[in-house]
Amino acid sequence: MKTLAVISLFTITCLTSCSFGPLYQRPILDVPEDYRSHIGVSESTSFADLPWWEVFHDDVLTGLIGEALQNNYDLRIAASRVEQARALYGVARADFFPQIGYDVGAGYSRTISQLSVVNLPGQETDAFRAIFTLTWELDVWGRIRHSTDAAMADLLASEEFRRGVVLSLVSDVAQAYFELRELDLELEIARRTIDSYQKTLDLFSRRLQLGAASKLEAARAEAALANTSAVSVNLERLIVAKENQIALLLGRPPRPIPRGAVLTDLMFPPDTPPGLPSQLLERRPDIRQAEQTLIAANARIGVAQANFFPRIGLISLFGGANEDIEKVFQHNGNIWSVAGQMIGPLIQGGRLTSTYQATVAQWEQEKLRYEQSVITALQEVSNALINQQKLAEVRKDLERGVAAYREAVRLSTLRYSGGFAGYFEVIESQQLLFPTEVALAQTRRDQLIAVVQLYKALGGGWTAYADQPQLPLRWEEVVRP
Repeated sequence: MKTLAVISLFTITCLTSCSFGPLYQRPILDVPEDYRSHIGVSESTSFADLPWWEVFHDDVLTGLIGEALQNNYDLRIAASRVEQARALYGVARADFFPQIGYDVGAGYSRTISQLSVVNLPGQETDAFRAIFTLTWELDVWGRIRHSTDAAMADLLASEEFRRGVVLSLVSDVAQAYFELRELDLELEIARRTIDSYQKTLDLFSRRLQLGAASKLEAARAEAALANTSAVSVNLERLIVAKENQIALLLGRPPRPIPRGAVLTDLMFPPDTPPGLPSQLLERRPDIRQAEQTLIAANARIGVAQANFFPRIGLISLFGGANEDIEKVFQHNGNIWSVAGQMIGPLIQGGRLTSTYQATVAQWEQEKLRYEQSVITALQEVSNALINQQKLAEVRKDLERGVAAYREAVRLSTLRYSGGFAGYFEVIESQQLLFPTEVALAQTRRDQLIAVVQLYKALGGGWTAYADQPQLPLRWEEVVRP
């Protein structure tokens, strides 16, 4: 009884002991009060708060994003990684509890006495045993606690990684869709230009037959028509490749992709402020993931420090052994033991010190990665904001240029038909109009992609899809009365 009382008192003392290891504190960062390229007053409301179906106003795009979120392979792999991290947390947390096992054996032996002068026959016996064992490491120095905290941080980091995949997937589908619609518009422009070149070639050919023009005019028109036809065929190839890319994001075999609004009809979202830079720390999944990885590295320093001290625990066994198997389970058992145990390092050749130094160095790396992720986020938001501002100006200039070139084509054709201008004016006007129209289409696409990039840089998109994970209980919640 005295022994059990001493062991119980020792156990309570160990369980209430304080643990080693540094407490985590978020690194202090010099986050600016506003983004470099932001024009206006900073507000807490952010463009990233809008769900994606309210950003682009295209039902077909919304359906494609929803299908990708259900079937995309990268997202399904990321979800599986979360389950793996959840299971590994369970592995680390199991060390808090007593480990109960069993040892069952059966044997047969024969012995011959070497002391007898007479050659006696050997003695044959059976042997059976059934023993239950219990081992329990007492977390005196916090080794198990810190190891469990690191596993929990790894679980949360995997969940943030999954949310990052959601954000990237929404952005990738939207960007690929806008690129597809831009290629469609380019193909429409090319076919319209082919029709214009064909009319010009027919005009030049008729004048050539009447002797009012030279063969050079028809040859120039024929070359322009052939070059534009080649562009049209190449655009058809690029459209199929883009459709296949979107199909892969949707997790399905290559097939045609449905279309919604044409590129020129797609509405830009309202001028919603980007929010405060400090919100990125809580909004962007990659920053949240980097912080959880830093928390895990911080906890592993505590594990390395605890490894310098002995492991203290309880060991007990209870069971029976007998020559008759039926008697093994009778009575209260004839084998039992209760003991305390302390196992610790003595000479490790510098292994423990090197391990501790390695964990500290790993923490330094994760701290720098966390700081770098914040700086990268600020850069991406600033780039997206300046892209939005400047591309709007570029589009206005290109719209003026397209309108002017269309008028130049109309006037030069009339002048040529009336004999007031040469063929070169007509060909030149048409050749200048085509690339300007293409540049305008590409600028419209880039404007929409800039919206996508801002949405992604601000960390929008995943909040409407990814709820808080159902996390397992921590040790202090398990033992709470």
